[in-house]
Amino acid sequence: MDTTRQKSQKDVWNILLCGVGGQGVLVASDILIDVAMQTGFDVKKSEIHGMAQRGGSVVSQVRFGQKIYSPIIHQGEADVILSFEKIEALRYLDILKNDGIIIYNDQQITPLSVYFTDISYPENVKELYEQRSAHLVQLDAIAIAEEIGNPKVINSVMLGALSNYLDFDPQIWLDVITKRVPPKTTEINKIAFYAGRKE
Repeated sequence: MDTTRQKSQKDVWNILLCGVGGQGVLVASDILIDVAMQTGFDVKKSEIHGMAQRGGSVVSQVRFGQKIYSPIIHQGEADVILSFEKIEALRYLDILKNDGIIIYNDQQITPLSVYFTDISYPENVKELYEQRSAHLVQLDAIAIAEEIGNPKVINSVMLGALSNYLDFDPQIWLDVITKRVPPKTTEINKIAFYAGRKE
């Protein structure tokens, strides 16, 4: 398994962020968009969050480059899937490039479909991801966030992990995080971001 951190000056980046309501997926995608825009890229975003307030699936597609015409990431085009929950990335593996990167939080949040149906929560998630990607990053973002002192900063932990693969100045990330999070949580979110970069 190769998890080498390779930053690239690609023409276009396609990043899919997914998780469940309450994990800060949409805030994270907004931070990513701001960072890309401040770096001079054209950016487009598409998101689905109809069930976000009830713990349902949330997905945001972010595309940035010199010129972006559509916000939609098509099958086989995603460079990175950033999954805030253990199995959410499974829903979007067909979107990932053959050499794409999967970064996922090893946290289980059982979806409603499992509670109310005969569907079971997959036990072999890591193996399924390894079959699809040679670039796999697994981290326990909730444990990292709790150790820092606030479980709500997992989105900054996840963005820190993502930042290892994007050629953006870390200071720009910190400036945008400062602008986007509540003032009382600025410092803890910065700590969370750097904790994610260490993973």
